[in-house]
Amino acid sequence: MAHSRQDVARRTFLAAAGAGAAAAALPRPAAAAAPTAAEQANLDAVNAFCADWKVPFDWDRLASALAADCKYRPTQEAPLIEGRDASIAMLRDFAGAATACAFEVIDSWARGPVVVNDRLDRFVLPDRTLEIPVVGIFFLVDGKIVEWTDYTFEI
Repeated sequence: MAHSRQDVARRTFLAAAGAGAAAAALPRPAAAAAPTAAEQANLDAVNAFCADWKVPFDWDRLASALAADCKYRPTQEAPLIEGRDASIAMLRDFAGAATACAFEVIDSWARGPVVVNDRLDRFVLPDRTLEIPVVGIFFLVDGKIVEWTDYTFEI
């Protein structure tokens, strides 16, 4: 039996329409879930910590965000620093002479006790200005930063 072009076109259209209807019925990827109350509290704690990086530095306030036994790795290649006092001492040595500082949080999200943020850390030092692209990963317990690693990269 010969089919006319009109029959073929109609069948093609109906097949395409059926495929489109089937595709519309498939489950769609879910949008990101809203953070739980605990995740939002962790996001708020990390974002407040990042906002506190400004001159003049309040080292006691910055230290209060860290657990006493926190572990800090300032870059993926740096050795691990253990303890709040040692972490603050290292940060003070690095940034203490800054005449301006800001951690610009570009994006952040939380899953349970882990907060990840994409930042641009800016430091104006007496001899140079630094703009450091960073991905920070924070692990929190009871609202305190227990582990913090910054991954730096070139843009």
